[in-house]
Amino acid sequence: MPLHPQAEAMRAQRAVAGVPPLYTLTLAEARAADLADIRAAAGNPEPVGSVEELTVDGPGGPLPLRVYRPETGGARLPVLLYLFGGGWTLGSPDTGDAICRRLTNAVGCLTVSVGYRLAPEHPFPAAVHDVIAAAEWIAAHAAELGGDAARLAVAGDSAGGNLAAALTLAARERGGPAIRHQLLVYPNTDHAADTPSVREHDDPLLFNRRSVAWYWGHYLADPADGANPLASPLRAPSPAGLPPATVITAEYDPLRDEGEAYAQALRAAGVPVELRRYDGMPHGFFAMAGVLDDGRDAQHYAADRLREALR
Repeated sequence: MPLHPQAEAMRAQRAVAGVPPLYTLTLAEARAADLADIRAAAGNPEPVGSVEELTVDGPGGPLPLRVYRPETGGARLPVLLYLFGGGWTLGSPDTGDAICRRLTNAVGCLTVSVGYRLAPEHPFPAAVHDVIAAAEWIAAHAAELGGDAARLAVAGDSAGGNLAAALTLAARERGGPAIRHQLLVYPNTDHAADTPSVREHDDPLLFNRRSVAWYWGHYLADPADGANPLASPLRAPSPAGLPPATVITAEYDPLRDEGEAYAQALRAAGVPVELRRYDGMPHGFFAMAGVLDDGRDAQHYAADRLREALR
């Protein structure tokens, strides 16, 4: 179908304003512009019961965690580890703040966002090591936070979805922590993807194949690292035994096909998967719930899936 009218209106506004693609900016400019764009489209952040900033020991030094608690809930809440997007190059816990607040309330869970290290200052596998460390710390300290380590899920959008998938692979090989569910929102799954969706999407006013290449170029200090399943989860020899998954994709997204291919690989390996594509939507729509109805719908759908998985 054509680009959704709401998304087309956003695209037209960017054209009139002459907004440059992030990949044409310096890193500092791109990081500031990305956060500003996300805040403008995310909608009003929902109030939650509390937000706590923590710092724990990480593999590269202090690792920041942000803990969201709902206003009401039991003594031991299910726990969601949320990993923000930004191509492993942009972003911070502030990037996913509105999403984390909405999921905290809608799921009735304790949500933890981790400030993993960014590339190119800290290329692969630094971010993967950070999210593994965060998941292990959360599992070990869930009770102290008011959470139930036996009901732990991981979620992320874009590069955060890539890291969530990598975390489940690592946890399987390491024997834990146990993860109940994985929510992957338009995840990167193969650094060398040459799919129809990659080739089709080159619109400079939307996230496009040049954006994808720019992010991978920062993340991988050595292109050969892209063959590692922790960078490209679709390259894992087998996804058998991974947690049940929810995969969300967007029609106007260069990552569409590799996200759907990962869902198909999980299903073929016997992993329960529910895949939902949002037609007419561009990459990033999940974080645009303030201006895109489908972004809001996708967040409600994600919350429903997580709430069911974490009962």
